[in-house]
Order: sequence, then C-alpha cells, then structure tokens
Amino acid sequence: MSESCSGGSDGTVAGWLSLAAAPTFAIMALLSAMIGSGAPDYLCSAAHASFIGGMVPMYMLMSAFHLAPWLKLISNRSRPSRLGKSRA
Repeated sequence: MSESCSGGSDGTVAGWLSLAAAPTFAIMALLSAMIGSGAPDYLCSAAHASFIGGMVPMYMLMSAFHLAPWLKLISNRSRPSRLGKSRA
C-alpha cells in the first residue's frame, strides 16, 4: 500500500486516528452550534464573555490544529510518485 493511501506515514491505527481527529472536531463544533443555542449554560457563563470562549470556537480551533495529517495526505497525493525514478 502506498503512503498516499495509508492512514498516516506508516498506515497504523495511530495514523488513521490522526485523520479522524479533524473531522470529528468539526462535527462536534457544528453540533454544539446547533444544539447549544438553547438555554444558557450557567457553569460556563464566564466563558461567553469573549469571542474565543465557548465550545464552538474551541472545537473549531481543535479541528484546525489537527489538519496537519490531512494536509500531508493531500500533498502526497498531488505529487507524482518517485519510486520508479532514479537520480542520474
């Protein structure tokens, strides 16, 4: 199996989990935005004082921080394979 088709650099469970993190956090951000618009949360009311407080921005930041494996996978797929080429 080539590196561009594997879950990570070595195709292990950890590689596949690293690819699962960003979409999971993005889905959690969407669900928090849709479901969390009801009654105010008194335990986290101090967190709503700024824009970066709350669950939705936190999940969006976590999703952005976990994009590296996806960007690596995309960059590996866009480059032609150099396995058959040798340097002269």
